[in-house]
Amino acid sequence: MEREFSRRQCLLLLAGAMGTASGVMHAARAFGVSPEVTPHAPIHLQPISGRAPHVLILGAGISGLVAAYELKRAGYRCTVLEASHRAGGRNLTLRHGDRIDELGSEQICQFDNQPNLYFNPGPARIPAEHTGVMHYCRELQVPLQFFCNYNRNCYAQDDKAFNGKPIRLGEFHASLRGFMAELMNKSLLSPGQLDAPFDEIDKERLRAFLHAYGELQEDGKYRGGERTGLSTSILELPKFKGPLDFKSLLASEYCFGAMHFAEIEDQGPAMMTPVGGMDRIVTHFLQHVGSDVSLGAIVNRIQLTDAGVRVTYRQNNQSHTINADVCLNCIPTHLVHAIENNFPADYAHALTLPERGKLVKIGLQARERFWEKDKIYGGISWTNQDITQIWYPEHGTFMAKGVLLGAYSWVPEIVDRIAAMSPSARIELAIQQGERLHANYRQHIETGVSVCWHRMNHLLGCGSIWTEETYNQGYKRLQAPAGRHYMMGDQMATLIGWQEGAVRSAWHALAHVQERVLQGEIA
Repeated sequence: MEREFSRRQCLLLLAGAMGTASGVMHAARAFGVSPEVTPHAPIHLQPISGRAPHVLILGAGISGLVAAYELKRAGYRCTVLEASHRAGGRNLTLRHGDRIDELGSEQICQFDNQPNLYFNPGPARIPAEHTGVMHYCRELQVPLQFFCNYNRNCYAQDDKAFNGKPIRLGEFHASLRGFMAELMNKSLLSPGQLDAPFDEIDKERLRAFLHAYGELQEDGKYRGGERTGLSTSILELPKFKGPLDFKSLLASEYCFGAMHFAEIEDQGPAMMTPVGGMDRIVTHFLQHVGSDVSLGAIVNRIQLTDAGVRVTYRQNNQSHTINADVCLNCIPTHLVHAIENNFPADYAHALTLPERGKLVKIGLQARERFWEKDKIYGGISWTNQDITQIWYPEHGTFMAKGVLLGAYSWVPEIVDRIAAMSPSARIELAIQQGERLHANYRQHIETGVSVCWHRMNHLLGCGSIWTEETYNQGYKRLQAPAGRHYMMGDQMATLIGWQEGAVRSAWHALAHVQERVLQGEIA
């Protein structure tokens, strides 16, 4: 049976379609509706008494570090094997001299050796809703600063609209909201359109909301206003810019997706980021568990045993075997199923189901912070070109140089095109397409670096993608253990690609392990 919506529910949905969660919230409050937020508590393992079980953790990404941290302080014995030359997984910050371990395209970061010149090619922002990551930043005392995910002074650029001219996001949003509010306001004046469930008070409150939301004038028309910005200097009688062309607004792809980006729950302001780079989280974890982490340890065999799990790995050209009571595995599923194992058939099959994600980011060092002269301090510009986004750093304001995110692409066919290029060709592409948004862009860029995650050694992907079909076939099976072997990482959470997913997956596995320990099944 199809769900029936009331007129006011439809209006709330339309307010959402107009582009902002703030619009929905204003309309919802006008009708006495407000959302509830449910907090999530971190895991607290009971201290171990007697013999401490030995837990082997495969992978020193965020989920592995969370597990090691919680287990160690509860008295468990931990060993963490990490295949890469560094800990952190996709939590990576690139600075002067860092190695990008991409298969066939290894790079060395050529940024100047300055504290503010760094680039986060993996996670770069933390939503307030991600309370697990925020919990560890607070507990480990990782200093945070605001991350600007939306800045009205950034640009939207589309070759199909406004002759390819970049348009300030503030002007774009104001004009489209104004025209949509004008259309809705007109519908209130049409006989019989909203009569049945609406009384006159409802209708007047909605009309007042539309005037405020769209900055309509007394006659219900939209002609621009304060939100589009001044067309005069601040020393003159204020006059505001008129609206942009409605047809051109609708011609831009920006209004069908990116315009609403910062209204998504985990993309909306305020967001946070660690001072000095996202890998500060990794650094602070390693202060507590670093002695338990072995780098360059490549797992080649996982065997379930009656007493736990036996793992064979290579390190420094030598083979080693380790036995543990429990194994928490953070290795990507698309790599685990290729490792020799004796998993149950249904478990082994489930490992093959998710697809590996693809994502590319390009960082560009600029010899001067030209965007600040254009009144841009943080935020994201959007384009329908392959680079998709340009990010402006929120750190290092007024310093001589800065590092831009010159491209962030996640559409598989785009990522494949960029990944097929040489590192230098990728930088050239980012510069060429960036010139569509900023004049003299090329003359400002000194050097750059690119990271294609599905080509990064020991990862070969950026998260595991579950479709509805594969989710139903194997997700729950992998969330449950195979003997004493557990899968973890953001691949085992619905927040694919987010550190929060990694944290929550670790909590889920740890809670299950603790239950088995308390029941005497693991000793």
